[in-house]
Amino acid sequence: MKSLPSLVLAAALALATGAALANVSRDDAAAVAQRETGGRVLSVDRADMGGRAVWRVKVVTSRGDVRVVLVDVATGQVR
Repeated sequence: MKSLPSLVLAAALALATGAALANVSRDDAAAVAQRETGGRVLSVDRADMGGRAVWRVKVVTSRGDVRVVLVDVATGQVR
């Protein structure tokens, strides 16, 4: 089931074009962070970093490390 969010995100990104992608959802941000780290999502919060809205996704890796991944709300890019 771990790949289901990634598949949903890939489908959403395939249907959207760069700038046309409007506001990445909380679930999409979680999928991005999970894909980037291979970890399990602990929490997702919206925040403002440097004047841009981001999703702050806290994950725990398979090694037990807790990481925070920032996902840009407008673009879906990891910051």
